[in-house]
Amino acid sequence: MKKVIYKANSRGTGDYGWLKVNYTFSFANYFNPERMNFGALRVLNDDKIAGGFGFSKHPHDNMEIITIPLKGMIEHKDSMGNQGTIEAGEIQVMSAGTGVYHSEFNKNKNKDAEVLQIWIFPNKKNVNPRYDQVEIQNLAKENELYQILSPYAKDQGVWIHQNAWFHLANYTKRKEEIYKLHKEENGIYIFVIEGEIEINDEKLSKRDGMGIWETSEISLKNETNSKVLIMEIPMHF
Repeated sequence: MKKVIYKANSRGTGDYGWLKVNYTFSFANYFNPERMNFGALRVLNDDKIAGGFGFSKHPHDNMEIITIPLKGMIEHKDSMGNQGTIEAGEIQVMSAGTGVYHSEFNKNKNKDAEVLQIWIFPNKKNVNPRYDQVEIQNLAKENELYQILSPYAKDQGVWIHQNAWFHLANYTKRKEEIYKLHKEENGIYIFVIEGEIEINDEKLSKRDGMGIWETSEISLKNETNSKVLIMEIPMHF
């Protein structure tokens, strides 16, 4: 088993006035050659967007883009004709494929929105762009990992063009769990959204991240209220 740990305070930062970001991997004005990606996981941005502000129309292609609001509401518009809002308790995915334009704004002018922006390299290039959005709060299982993303349209949650699986857990009491990888060649990136958690005897706190590969399973131990995102992704693609 191999591992890498990125403590919350070691991440790159960006302060653009209306947008404050913590970058796990190199992005925008943050560049670290040792932090370009973790396998197929290219971007994990922890955004705080001021009320009434956001990202104006901009392009993407050949990337699986996942948005998970943690607080507040984001208004989305794209060149595929999709328009609406996504809020905490939901997940949005956009397969950029051959190319798409979109914009994202904080719908609430009086409160900040907190959002995780995640990019995954796809296993198919130049697919037709697509959009999906699911209420993950309806999938939630208290004190148990539950799936929110997979490679299969028939599965629970959203799907993407990659052999990746995302799970969330909302722990409110002491709990121990084992996560078994779907594919041996995959790795796992754990991101602690709130609280503290122990992964394979390694303690992680709020906004800490840990990548693990060359293993078939990991153990999770929770002692306090916490929320954690588990991302299983290919290490080679």
